[in-house]
Amino acid sequence: MSRPAYRHSGEPNAPLQPGQGPLPPHAGEPAGRHSRGRARRWRSGRRRGRVRRGRVRRLWRLRTVRVIAALVAVLCCWLALSVGQALAAPGGGSLSSKLAEWARDHYLGPVVTFGEWLTYTPPKVGGKPGFSLAVPSGSQATGKPRPAGGFKPIIPARLSSPAGRPLPGEGTWRVLETVHGEPAMFGTYLRPSAVYTSYVAGIVSMDQRLLSFQLHPGAEDPGPGNWGEPAWIPPGSRTGLMATFNGGFKLDTAGGGFYLNGVTRGTLTDGAASVVYYRNGTIKIGDWGRDLGLTPDVVGVRQNLKLIVDHGRVPASVNQNVISSWGATLGGGYYVWRSGLGITKNGRVIFVYGPALNVQELASLLQRAGATEALQLDINPFWMSFEYYQANGHPSDPAPVNLLPTQQQSAYRYYSVYSRDFTAVYTR
Repeated sequence: MSRPAYRHSGEPNAPLQPGQGPLPPHAGEPAGRHSRGRARRWRSGRRRGRVRRGRVRRLWRLRTVRVIAALVAVLCCWLALSVGQALAAPGGGSLSSKLAEWARDHYLGPVVTFGEWLTYTPPKVGGKPGFSLAVPSGSQATGKPRPAGGFKPIIPARLSSPAGRPLPGEGTWRVLETVHGEPAMFGTYLRPSAVYTSYVAGIVSMDQRLLSFQLHPGAEDPGPGNWGEPAWIPPGSRTGLMATFNGGFKLDTAGGGFYLNGVTRGTLTDGAASVVYYRNGTIKIGDWGRDLGLTPDVVGVRQNLKLIVDHGRVPASVNQNVISSWGATLGGGYYVWRSGLGITKNGRVIFVYGPALNVQELASLLQRAGATEALQLDINPFWMSFEYYQANGHPSDPAPVNLLPTQQQSAYRYYSVYSRDFTAVYTR
Protein backbone atom coordinates (compact mmCIF):
# COMPACT_ATOMS: atom_id res chain seq x y z
CA MET A 1 0.00 0.00 0.00
CA SER A 2 1.43 3.34 -1.00
CA ARG A 3 2.03 5.99 1.70
CA PRO A 4 0.36 9.37 1.25
CA ALA A 5 2.71 12.27 0.91
CA TYR A 6 2.59 14.51 4.01
CA ARG A 7 2.49 18.28 3.65
CA HIS A 8 5.71 20.13 4.27
CA SER A 9 6.45 23.82 4.36
CA GLY A 10 6.08 25.27 0.88
CA GLU A 11 3.75 22.46 -0.31
CA PRO A 12 0.28 23.93 -0.08
CA ASN A 13 -1.48 21.06 -1.89
CA ALA A 14 0.05 18.21 0.11
CA PRO A 15 -2.19 16.10 2.39
CA LEU A 16 -2.57 17.26 6.01
CA GLN A 17 -0.39 15.60 8.58
CA PRO A 18 -2.18 13.95 11.54
CA GLY A 19 -3.45 16.60 14.01
CA GLN A 20 -2.81 19.46 11.58
CA GLY A 21 -5.75 21.88 10.97
CA PRO A 22 -6.80 23.46 7.69
CA LEU A 23 -4.61 26.14 6.18
CA PRO A 24 -5.42 29.75 6.99
CA PRO A 25 -6.87 31.99 4.27
CA HIS A 26 -4.37 33.14 1.68
CA ALA A 27 -1.85 30.58 2.94
CA GLY A 28 -1.45 29.22 -0.54
CA GLU A 29 -1.30 32.61 -2.22
CA PRO A 30 1.80 34.60 -2.86
CA ALA A 31 2.56 36.89 0.08
CA GLY A 32 2.43 40.07 -2.03
CA ARG A 33 -1.22 39.62 -3.05
CA HIS A 34 -2.43 39.46 0.59
CA SER A 35 -0.39 42.52 1.59
CA ARG A 36 -1.72 44.58 -1.30
CA GLY A 37 -5.32 43.73 -0.26
CA ARG A 38 -4.73 44.89 3.28
CA ALA A 39 -3.17 48.10 2.05
CA ARG A 40 -6.20 48.84 -0.13
CA ARG A 41 -8.58 48.27 2.79
CA TRP A 42 -6.48 50.51 5.06
CA ARG A 43 -6.47 53.34 2.50
CA SER A 44 -10.20 52.95 1.97
CA GLY A 45 -10.82 53.17 5.72
CA ARG A 46 -8.74 56.32 5.98
CA ARG A 47 -10.71 57.94 3.17
CA ARG A 48 -14.03 57.09 4.87
CA GLY A 49 -12.74 58.51 8.18
CA ARG A 50 -11.70 61.76 6.47
CA VAL A 51 -15.13 62.02 4.85
CA ARG A 52 -16.92 61.54 8.21
CA ARG A 53 -14.72 64.10 9.96
CA GLY A 54 -15.34 66.51 7.14
CA ARG A 55 -19.09 66.09 7.49
CA VAL A 56 -18.89 66.67 11.26
CA ARG A 57 -16.83 69.83 10.74
CA ARG A 58 -19.29 71.15 8.16
CA LEU A 59 -22.21 70.33 10.47
CA TRP A 60 -20.52 72.06 13.42
CA ARG A 61 -20.08 75.23 11.32
CA LEU A 62 -23.88 75.60 11.26
CA ARG A 63 -24.97 78.18 13.84
CA THR A 64 -28.17 76.29 14.65
CA VAL A 65 -26.21 73.18 15.57
CA ARG A 66 -23.86 75.15 17.86
CA VAL A 67 -26.81 76.84 19.59
CA ILE A 68 -28.56 73.50 20.17
CA ALA A 69 -25.35 71.96 21.52
CA ALA A 70 -24.87 74.90 23.89
CA LEU A 71 -28.45 74.58 25.15
CA VAL A 72 -28.01 70.83 25.73
CA ALA A 73 -24.77 71.52 27.66
CA VAL A 74 -26.49 74.14 29.82
CA LEU A 75 -29.41 71.76 30.46
CA CYS A 76 -27.05 68.96 31.49
CA CYS A 77 -25.19 71.30 33.86
CA TRP A 78 -28.45 72.53 35.40
CA LEU A 79 -29.73 68.97 35.74
CA ALA A 80 -26.54 67.81 37.45
CA LEU A 81 -26.60 70.80 39.82
CA SER A 82 -30.32 70.47 40.62
CA VAL A 83 -30.19 66.73 41.27
CA GLY A 84 -26.96 67.12 43.24
CA GLN A 85 -28.54 69.73 45.50
CA ALA A 86 -31.57 67.50 46.04
CA LEU A 87 -29.40 64.53 47.00
CA ALA A 88 -27.22 66.62 49.31
CA ALA A 89 -30.11 68.39 51.03
CA PRO A 90 -30.37 67.83 54.80
CA GLY A 91 -33.30 66.09 56.38
CA GLY A 92 -32.70 62.41 55.81
CA GLY A 93 -34.01 60.30 53.00
CA SER A 94 -32.75 57.47 50.85
CA LEU A 95 -31.29 58.06 47.41
CA SER A 96 -34.41 56.71 45.72
CA SER A 97 -36.80 58.79 47.85
CA LYS A 98 -34.84 61.99 47.21
CA LEU A 99 -34.77 61.32 43.47
CA ALA A 100 -38.51 60.67 43.51
CA GLU A 101 -39.15 63.89 45.43
CA TRP A 102 -36.98 65.84 42.99
CA ALA A 103 -38.84 64.36 40.01
CA ARG A 104 -42.28 65.15 41.48
CA ASP A 105 -41.14 68.73 42.16
CA HIS A 106 -40.08 69.08 38.51
CA TYR A 107 -43.29 67.91 36.80
CA LEU A 108 -42.16 64.30 36.43
CA GLY A 109 -44.73 62.90 38.85
CA PRO A 110 -46.39 60.64 36.23
CA VAL A 111 -43.00 59.11 35.41
CA VAL A 112 -42.35 58.37 39.09
CA THR A 113 -45.85 56.97 39.56
CA PHE A 114 -45.43 54.69 36.55
CA GLY A 115 -42.12 53.42 37.88
CA GLU A 116 -43.66 52.77 41.29
CA TRP A 117 -46.58 50.98 39.64
CA LEU A 118 -44.15 48.63 37.90
CA THR A 119 -42.52 47.71 41.22
CA TYR A 120 -45.60 47.79 43.47
CA THR A 121 -46.30 44.60 45.40
CA PRO A 122 -49.86 44.27 46.78
CA PRO A 123 -50.24 43.23 50.42
CA LYS A 124 -50.05 39.55 51.28
CA VAL A 125 -53.31 37.79 52.06
CA GLY A 126 -53.49 36.00 55.40
CA GLY A 127 -50.55 35.21 57.64
CA LYS A 128 -49.45 36.36 61.09
CA PRO A 129 -47.55 39.47 62.22
CA GLY A 130 -43.78 39.35 62.22
CA PHE A 131 -43.55 40.58 65.83
CA SER A 132 -45.35 39.93 69.10
CA LEU A 133 -48.30 42.11 70.11
CA ALA A 134 -48.13 40.98 73.73
CA VAL A 135 -48.02 43.62 76.46
CA PRO A 136 -44.65 43.73 78.30
CA SER A 137 -44.89 42.73 81.94
CA GLY A 138 -45.83 45.61 84.22
CA SER A 139 -46.83 48.04 81.46
CA GLN A 140 -50.51 47.16 81.04
CA ALA A 141 -52.83 50.09 81.72
CA THR A 142 -54.98 49.44 84.80
CA GLY A 143 -57.27 51.62 86.86
CA LYS A 144 -56.23 52.25 90.46
CA PRO A 145 -58.23 53.73 93.33
CA ARG A 146 -57.72 57.49 93.49
CA PRO A 147 -58.29 59.88 96.40
CA ALA A 148 -61.33 62.08 96.09
CA GLY A 149 -60.57 65.29 94.26
CA GLY A 150 -57.25 63.96 92.95
CA PHE A 151 -56.11 63.60 89.34
CA LYS A 152 -58.07 60.94 87.48
CA PRO A 153 -56.26 59.46 84.46
CA ILE A 154 -58.27 58.60 81.40
CA ILE A 155 -57.56 54.94 80.66
CA PRO A 156 -58.94 53.91 77.24
CA ALA A 157 -61.04 50.79 76.95
CA ARG A 158 -59.57 47.76 75.22
CA LEU A 159 -60.12 47.79 71.45
CA SER A 160 -61.66 44.94 69.51
CA SER A 161 -59.73 43.64 66.52
CA PRO A 162 -61.11 44.19 63.00
CA ALA A 163 -59.29 40.99 62.05
CA GLY A 164 -61.54 38.85 64.27
CA ARG A 165 -60.24 36.80 67.18
CA PRO A 166 -57.52 38.92 68.82
CA LEU A 167 -53.94 37.78 69.19
CA PRO A 168 -52.38 37.93 72.67
CA GLY A 169 -52.04 41.61 73.61
CA GLU A 170 -53.89 42.90 70.55
CA GLY A 171 -56.03 45.91 71.42
CA THR A 172 -54.72 46.01 75.00
CA TRP A 173 -53.30 49.37 76.03
CA ARG A 174 -49.88 49.59 77.57
CA VAL A 175 -48.40 52.69 79.25
CA LEU A 176 -45.74 54.31 77.07
CA GLU A 177 -45.09 57.48 79.10
CA THR A 178 -45.92 58.86 82.53
CA VAL A 179 -45.89 62.44 83.82
CA HIS A 180 -45.62 63.08 87.56
CA GLY A 181 -46.33 59.40 88.08
CA GLU A 182 -49.56 59.51 86.08
CA PRO A 183 -50.09 57.61 82.82
CA ALA A 184 -50.00 60.20 80.04
CA MET A 185 -49.54 58.16 76.88
CA PHE A 186 -50.89 54.73 75.97
CA GLY A 187 -50.14 52.53 72.98
CA THR A 188 -51.55 49.40 71.43
CA TYR A 189 -51.56 47.36 68.21
CA LEU A 190 -54.42 46.24 65.98
CA ARG A 191 -54.62 44.25 62.76
CA PRO A 192 -56.86 46.47 60.63
CA SER A 193 -58.06 43.82 58.18
CA ALA A 194 -59.55 40.33 58.28
CA VAL A 195 -57.95 39.72 54.85
CA TYR A 196 -54.39 41.05 55.25
CA THR A 197 -53.93 39.63 58.72
CA SER A 198 -50.14 39.83 58.92
CA TYR A 199 -50.12 43.65 58.95
CA VAL A 200 -50.29 45.64 62.18
CA ALA A 201 -51.17 49.26 62.88
CA GLY A 202 -49.87 51.21 65.87
CA ILE A 203 -52.33 53.32 67.90
CA VAL A 204 -51.47 55.92 70.54
CA SER A 205 -53.72 57.80 72.98
CA MET A 206 -52.31 60.99 74.57
CA ASP A 207 -53.71 62.98 77.50
CA GLN A 208 -53.49 66.74 76.84
CA ARG A 209 -53.84 67.49 80.56
CA LEU A 210 -50.34 66.08 81.00
CA LEU A 211 -48.78 66.69 77.59
CA SER A 212 -48.20 69.71 75.36
CA PHE A 213 -47.87 69.73 71.56
CA GLN A 214 -45.42 71.75 69.48
CA LEU A 215 -45.37 72.17 65.69
CA HIS A 216 -41.97 72.15 63.91
CA PRO A 217 -41.29 73.19 60.29
CA GLY A 218 -39.36 71.03 57.84
CA ALA A 219 -36.09 72.19 56.28
CA GLU A 220 -37.56 71.68 52.79
CA ASP A 221 -41.29 71.77 53.44
CA PRO A 222 -42.45 74.36 54.35
CA GLY A 223 -38.80 75.37 53.96
CA PRO A 224 -36.72 78.23 55.38
CA GLY A 225 -38.53 81.01 57.21
CA ASN A 226 -38.73 82.97 60.42
CA TRP A 227 -40.69 80.18 62.06
CA GLY A 228 -39.43 80.58 65.61
CA GLU A 229 -38.90 76.79 65.83
CA PRO A 230 -36.07 74.67 64.38
CA ALA A 231 -36.45 71.88 61.81
CA TRP A 232 -35.17 69.37 64.37
CA ILE A 233 -34.90 68.84 68.12
CA PRO A 234 -31.45 70.14 69.03
CA PRO A 235 -29.57 69.39 72.26
CA GLY A 236 -30.82 71.59 75.06
CA SER A 237 -34.46 71.21 74.02
CA ARG A 238 -34.90 67.49 74.69
CA THR A 239 -35.67 67.54 78.40
CA GLY A 240 -39.27 66.46 78.89
CA LEU A 241 -39.59 65.17 75.31
CA MET A 242 -42.25 62.45 75.24
CA ALA A 243 -43.01 61.74 71.56
CA THR A 244 -42.65 62.84 67.95
CA PHE A 245 -44.75 62.06 64.91
CA ASN A 246 -44.88 62.98 61.21
CA GLY A 247 -46.80 65.83 59.61
CA GLY A 248 -48.88 65.95 56.45
CA PHE A 249 -48.38 66.05 52.69
CA LYS A 250 -46.05 68.47 50.99
CA LEU A 251 -47.85 71.80 50.89
CA ASP A 252 -48.26 71.86 47.12
CA THR A 253 -50.47 68.74 47.37
CA ALA A 254 -51.96 69.17 50.86
CA GLY A 255 -54.91 71.32 49.82
CA GLY A 256 -54.12 73.90 52.49
CA GLY A 257 -51.45 75.90 54.26
CA PHE A 258 -48.95 75.95 57.12
CA TYR A 259 -48.90 78.66 59.78
CA LEU A 260 -46.42 79.05 62.64
CA ASN A 261 -45.65 82.03 64.88
CA GLY A 262 -47.10 84.61 62.50
CA VAL A 263 -45.58 83.22 59.30
CA THR A 264 -47.70 81.48 56.65
CA ARG A 265 -46.65 79.25 53.79
CA GLY A 266 -49.33 78.36 51.28
CA THR A 267 -52.92 79.45 51.99
CA LEU A 268 -55.04 78.59 55.00
CA THR A 269 -58.07 77.21 53.16
CA ASP A 270 -61.69 77.07 54.29
CA GLY A 271 -62.99 73.51 54.44
CA ALA A 272 -59.53 71.96 54.86
CA ALA A 273 -58.92 69.47 57.65
CA SER A 274 -56.76 71.33 60.17
CA VAL A 275 -54.68 70.70 63.28
CA VAL A 276 -54.55 73.91 65.33
CA TYR A 277 -51.81 74.44 67.95
CA TYR A 278 -52.53 76.82 70.84
CA ARG A 279 -50.26 78.84 73.12
CA ASN A 280 -51.17 76.66 76.09
CA GLY A 281 -49.78 73.57 74.32
CA THR A 282 -53.10 71.99 73.40
CA ILE A 283 -54.36 71.15 69.93
CA LYS A 284 -57.74 70.88 68.25
CA ILE A 285 -58.77 69.22 64.99
CA GLY A 286 -61.60 70.28 62.71
CA ASP A 287 -62.82 71.93 59.54
CA TRP A 288 -61.13 75.31 58.97
CA GLY A 289 -63.67 78.11 58.80
CA ARG A 290 -66.46 75.96 60.22
CA ASP A 291 -64.97 74.60 63.45
CA LEU A 292 -61.69 76.47 63.77
CA GLY A 293 -60.13 79.80 62.83
CA LEU A 294 -57.13 82.03 63.35
CA THR A 295 -57.45 83.61 66.80
CA PRO A 296 -54.84 85.43 68.93
CA ASP A 297 -54.11 82.30 70.97
CA VAL A 298 -53.27 80.20 67.88
CA VAL A 299 -49.52 79.65 67.32
CA GLY A 300 -49.65 77.01 64.58
CA VAL A 301 -51.90 75.48 61.94
CA ARG A 302 -51.25 72.43 59.76
CA GLN A 303 -53.82 71.70 57.06
CA ASN A 304 -54.07 68.46 55.09
CA LEU A 305 -56.86 67.37 52.73
CA LYS A 306 -60.35 66.84 54.24
CA LEU A 307 -61.58 65.31 57.48
CA ILE A 308 -61.82 61.51 57.44
CA VAL A 309 -63.81 61.46 60.70
CA ASP A 310 -66.29 64.30 61.10
CA HIS A 311 -68.53 64.61 64.16
CA GLY A 312 -67.90 60.95 64.94
CA ARG A 313 -68.79 59.64 61.47
CA VAL A 314 -66.63 58.44 58.60
CA PRO A 315 -67.78 60.29 55.45
CA ALA A 316 -68.45 58.36 52.25
CA SER A 317 -65.80 60.48 50.51
CA VAL A 318 -63.03 58.30 51.96
CA ASN A 319 -63.86 55.73 49.28
CA GLN A 320 -64.17 58.19 46.40
CA ASN A 321 -61.37 59.19 44.01
CA VAL A 322 -58.86 57.66 46.39
CA ILE A 323 -55.69 58.48 44.45
CA SER A 324 -56.63 62.05 43.52
CA SER A 325 -58.33 62.89 46.83
CA TRP A 326 -56.13 61.09 49.35
CA GLY A 327 -52.67 61.13 47.77
CA ALA A 328 -50.51 59.46 45.11
CA THR A 329 -49.35 56.16 46.57
CA LEU A 330 -46.52 53.82 45.72
CA GLY A 331 -47.65 51.89 42.66
CA GLY A 332 -51.04 53.56 42.72
CA GLY A 333 -52.20 51.03 45.32
CA TYR A 334 -54.94 51.73 47.85
CA TYR A 335 -53.30 49.62 50.55
CA VAL A 336 -50.16 51.48 51.62
CA TRP A 337 -48.55 53.00 54.71
CA ARG A 338 -50.83 55.75 56.03
CA SER A 339 -51.02 57.88 59.16
CA GLY A 340 -53.73 59.95 60.79
CA LEU A 341 -54.44 62.14 63.79
CA GLY A 342 -57.69 62.49 65.70
CA ILE A 343 -59.19 63.94 68.86
CA THR A 344 -61.83 62.54 71.21
CA LYS A 345 -64.72 64.28 72.94
CA ASN A 346 -62.71 64.53 76.16
CA GLY A 347 -59.67 65.96 74.38
CA ARG A 348 -57.43 62.91 74.10
CA VAL A 349 -55.24 62.95 70.98
CA ILE A 350 -55.18 59.76 68.88
CA PHE A 351 -52.41 58.88 66.44
CA VAL A 352 -52.70 55.90 64.08
CA TYR A 353 -50.28 54.61 61.47
CA GLY A 354 -49.32 51.40 59.75
CA PRO A 355 -48.83 49.47 56.50
CA ALA A 356 -51.40 48.06 54.07
CA LEU A 357 -54.09 50.58 55.05
CA ASN A 358 -56.72 52.09 52.81
CA VAL A 359 -58.36 55.39 53.80
CA GLN A 360 -61.51 53.69 55.09
CA GLU A 361 -59.49 51.45 57.42
CA LEU A 362 -57.40 54.37 58.70
CA ALA A 363 -60.56 56.34 59.47
CA SER A 364 -62.18 53.31 61.12
CA LEU A 365 -59.17 52.75 63.40
CA LEU A 366 -59.22 56.39 64.49
CA GLN A 367 -62.96 56.16 65.11
CA ARG A 368 -62.55 52.86 66.97
CA ALA A 369 -60.01 54.53 69.28
CA GLY A 370 -62.57 57.23 70.11
CA ALA A 371 -61.78 60.05 67.67
CA THR A 372 -64.73 62.28 66.78
CA GLU A 373 -62.65 64.48 64.42
CA ALA A 374 -59.68 63.18 62.46
CA LEU A 375 -57.57 63.79 59.36
CA GLN A 376 -55.11 61.80 57.33
CA LEU A 377 -51.48 62.88 57.65
CA ASP A 378 -48.66 61.72 55.40
CA ILE A 379 -48.59 58.43 53.48
CA ASN A 380 -46.04 55.98 52.02
CA PRO A 381 -43.52 54.14 54.20
CA PHE A 382 -40.57 56.52 54.23
CA TRP A 383 -42.49 59.39 55.87
CA MET A 384 -44.24 57.41 58.62
CA SER A 385 -43.05 57.81 62.20
CA PHE A 386 -44.10 57.67 65.80
CA GLU A 387 -41.40 57.67 68.43
CA TYR A 388 -41.71 57.77 72.20
CA TYR A 389 -38.71 58.65 74.36
CA GLN A 390 -37.08 56.94 77.32
CA ALA A 391 -34.86 58.94 79.66
CA ASN A 392 -32.88 55.92 80.93
CA GLY A 393 -31.04 58.11 83.40
CA HIS A 394 -30.39 60.87 80.82
CA PRO A 395 -33.43 63.18 80.95
CA SER A 396 -31.71 65.86 78.86
CA ASP A 397 -31.06 63.41 76.03
CA PRO A 398 -33.75 60.69 76.02
CA ALA A 399 -33.48 57.74 73.64
CA PRO A 400 -36.24 57.46 71.00
CA VAL A 401 -38.08 54.17 70.39
CA ASN A 402 -40.14 53.39 67.28
CA LEU A 403 -43.68 52.36 68.18
CA LEU A 404 -43.81 50.02 65.15
CA PRO A 405 -40.65 47.95 64.61
CA THR A 406 -41.48 47.95 60.88
CA GLN A 407 -40.84 51.71 60.50
CA GLN A 408 -38.34 52.38 57.73
CA GLN A 409 -36.34 55.26 59.17
CA SER A 410 -34.26 55.49 62.31
CA ALA A 411 -35.96 56.50 65.54
CA TYR A 412 -33.36 59.31 65.76
CA ARG A 413 -34.65 61.05 62.61
CA TYR A 414 -35.69 64.22 64.45
CA TYR A 415 -32.38 64.53 66.31
CA SER A 416 -30.93 65.99 63.10
CA VAL A 417 -32.31 68.50 60.59
CA TYR A 418 -35.37 66.97 58.95
CA SER A 419 -36.97 67.81 55.60
CA ARG A 420 -40.67 67.60 56.54
CA ASP A 421 -42.72 69.22 59.31
CA PHE A 422 -43.47 67.21 62.44
CA THR A 423 -44.98 67.47 65.93
CA ALA A 424 -43.07 67.14 69.19
CA VAL A 425 -44.86 66.21 72.42
CA TYR A 426 -43.53 67.39 75.80
CA THR A 427 -44.48 67.02 79.44
CA ARG A 428 -46.38 69.85 81.04
